[in-house]
Amino acid sequence: MKNKKPSRFFRFLLAVLGLLGLAVLAFIVWGSTPARPMPEVFERVPGLNDLGANERWLTFVPDGGAPTVGLILYPGGRVDFRAYAPAAQAIADRGYFVAMVRMPLNLAVFDPDAAAEVIAAHPEIERWAVGGHSLGGAMAANFAAANPGSVQGLVLWAAYPAASDDLSRSGLRVVSISASLDGLATPDKIAASRPFLPPDTVWVVIEGGNHAQFGWYGIQKGDNFATISREMQQVQVIEATVALLESLK
Repeated sequence: MKNKKPSRFFRFLLAVLGLLGLAVLAFIVWGSTPARPMPEVFERVPGLNDLGANERWLTFVPDGGAPTVGLILYPGGRVDFRAYAPAAQAIADRGYFVAMVRMPLNLAVFDPDAAAEVIAAHPEIERWAVGGHSLGGAMAANFAAANPGSVQGLVLWAAYPAASDDLSRSGLRVVSISASLDGLATPDKIAASRPFLPPDTVWVVIEGGNHAQFGWYGIQKGDNFATISREMQQVQVIEATVALLESLK
């Protein structure tokens, strides 16, 4: 008895499934290799290397006193969330609770509702802002739009909401912090987001700043070179963020 050869369609189907499997594997590898924190991160915030593999977020609290206003930060796309630890620590040192969320495959699009878990875990915080950098900021805006009343503020670092996440009538306090030399979230893209944000949104432009200096992970493909230092840009990011949090008190 002769063995029957697989049909042409069956062979085609196997080939397609094989290609899809390779594509999925390549995507997982791609997402699992984010931009790493610069060495300065670990110098400024000791203990970050002790983070457990299953820890969903990092928290920062001020020394002394119990904060009542909190900020939940989403990282930029394919950026190790620890790269924002120096800013988170500086904001906490000004008297606020800060949580930085680790995202699946380092992409906030896979868990835009992560803030809900942080809020549920910290009932002592009375008023919340959610925010993030780049893709993280867009997904923070998505959370705010999908969960009205859960947060009172939105912090956008080189980020803007999708048109489908129109927050213009949300009543949220919003700050949009952008950089004049950003090659990714360009000034034109930031300006185009105005119709989707509340009319009293605070717009802060960091002259000479770029996209990558919102975090501590080095340079980024497609970005422009900054004409100010990372430290100078971070100071302005932190000040504008703290001003938004202060308004929530």
